Amino acid sequence: MIAIDIATVWAFIIAFAVFVYVVMDGFDLGLGMLFPLFPKKEDRDVMMNSVAPVWDGNETWLVLGGGGLMAAFPLAYAVLMPALYTPMIAMLLGLVFRGVAFEFRWRTRRERNLWDFAFAGGSLLATMAQGVALGAILQGVVVNGRHYGGGWWDWLTPFSILTGVALVIGYSLLGATWLVMKTEGELRERAYMLSWWLLFAMLGAIGVVSIATPFLDVEYARRWFNWPNVLLTAPVPVAVAAVTALLLRSLAKRQDNRPFFLSLTLFALSYAGLGISMWPYIVPRSITIWQAAAPASSQIFMIWGVAVLVPIILAYTAWAYYVFRGKVSAGTGYH
Repeated sequence: MIAIDIATVWAFIIAFAVFVYVVMDGFDLGLGMLFPLFPKKEDRDVMMNSVAPVWDGNETWLVLGGGGLMAAFPLAYAVLMPALYTPMIAMLLGLVFRGVAFEFRWRTRRERNLWDFAFAGGSLLATMAQGVALGAILQGVVVNGRHYGGGWWDWLTPFSILTGVALVIGYSLLGATWLVMKTEGELRERAYMLSWWLLFAMLGAIGVVSIATPFLDVEYARRWFNWPNVLLTAPVPVAVAAVTALLLRSLAKRQDNRPFFLSLTLFALSYAGLGISMWPYIVPRSITIWQAAAPASSQIFMIWGVAVLVPIILAYTAWAYYVFRGKVSAGTGYH
């Protein structure tokens, strides 16, 4: 049973911020990675217009997750950041490239292909870096006392590359189902076809990562397979199977909206599985959330700001998505 205290509350706040970032920016990055598969300028214009009203607010949640980690769990931040400098810098560079490309591709004709390449490449780099960082955290980092004790390249392992590829596939599925929901005609039909292939690829990635994870540490295996833990963990793969069946059915019936939300549900279940594996460690197998926590007085002070700002951001975001709901047509949108 989870004891609810201020450190636990902050752990859930940070987990929530990271998940909302995955939800908000995942399909955006996935759409960028799918750019090379849609060579027509008109299709690419529609694809970018479908996310133009919302894309630049997505990193808000990434800032909240990273800033919250530094403020609420400074020890974890001090250990994890040196371990992940390279993938984090790569992620930020990728986000910068795609952000600049988003603005500049509309300002030039001669260099548009260059900016399209920057948009797709930046999306791939940012996504791969996020997945690699996730794998590096999950496999554990070397901790000496209160410091990172590993080397510069410890993050680069077969498992971290596997999680990076898995996230690339997952975000691409979100991007494809987003296009199904937001576009029409030939573009929508190609997005449907891609959604089929990417769904099966994502299921394979989930399966391979799920099989590999228990081999990282005996505690992961015990958490998932020992009795009575299995009573709590078994519903996750069952739910994945059920959601997959619904997603296949929605794609077969050409239901434009449901595939995207069911794909998000698959991400939520995978995220829940990650939480089950890691809890209560914030640095797996080394530092728990309570060991890494800032003084309770500091966490209580900060939570007042979160209690005010997060509902406002959520309300604004929901309103933006509501205002720009519906299909995006060629020749209209962001310029």
